[in-house]
Amino acid sequence: MERRLGVVGIVLEDRKKAAPRVNQILSEHGEIIAGRMGLPYRGRKVSVIALIVDGNTDELGAMTGRLGALPGVRVCSALVRKE
Repeated sequence: MERRLGVVGIVLEDRKKAAPRVNQILSEHGEIIAGRMGLPYRGRKVSVIALIVDGNTDELGAMTGRLGALPGVRVCSALVRKE
């Protein structure tokens, strides 16, 4: 299956509620995560996580789908074909 390289942005509206489950999902998909940066954005009262990912569409869709199904969690991805 063709692999994709890209960025996944995650916004948590309530970090204390969502973070444990988000971290569990990210750990379960750690093999497709090349890098991660997270920071609290206090001015907007959210937390933001940026991931660099490398995986096939099934792996990436499984991770982003599970994350996006969590209450108070928003997910957006930008992927390109890895040559």
